[in-house]
Formats: sequence, C-alpha cells, structure tokens
Amino acid sequence: MPGDGDLWVDEAAGPLVRPYAMTSGRTRSTTPNLNLVTQVRCSGAASDTSGLSPEHLQILQLCRVPLSVAEVAAYLNVPLVVVKVLIGDLVERGDLVAGAPFQTTEIHDPQFLQAVLDGIRRI
Repeated sequence: MPGDGDLWVDEAAGPLVRPYAMTSGRTRSTTPNLNLVTQVRCSGAASDTSGLSPEHLQILQLCRVPLSVAEVAAYLNVPLVVVKVLIGDLVERGDLVAGAPFQTTEIHDPQFLQAVLDGIRRI
C-alpha cells in the first residue's frame, strides 16, 4: 500500500488538494498592497508555528532570504492568489515582513546613479 503522502498526489493530475482548500476558501489577503514584486522576508521574531499549514511553513523556510511574492508562488508551484493570502496570514502574525521591492533612499551618490544610467543606455 502506498504511503499516506502518495494519496494527495496523482502523477498525471498533480496535487489533489484544491488551491482554495489551502486558504480555507479565502480569496483576498489580509495584507493590502501585496503585488508580484513585493519583497517578503522572515521577521526574525520567534513564534509558535505548531498551528500553521505545511504551505505556511514552506513560505517561512523560503523567506529566510528576501523573495518577491511571485518568486514564492513559483517555488511553491501554487497560484499567486493563494500565495498572497498565505503571505498575508504570516505578515498578520508577525512572522513575515513585506515591503517595497527595493529601497533607493540609501543611494546618495549621483556619480554612481549616472554610471548605472549610462550602463542601462549601453544595453
């Protein structure tokens, strides 16, 4: 008899758990402004993960380094809408931090910015 884990995957069809089951039927994230390029990373705050789903735990594992929402969806092979809901759960719990795709406030050197612009123009 196959192992219990084999019951949830069909080789031809893929996972047998519907995406909406991963979010308990929710289709919207509790965290506003999550889009494809929003960067998410672990907050570093210790919390109890015993009540989290396997997908939540996978996201926490992936986000030890900053990733975009789109990258998380690709790594999990789960629809973007589902990943946004799951990430929203983790942000609300304080396990993840979501922010802008990049911060440019620390770049003050106009010569550096000009060099970047010149490099882009050469492409």
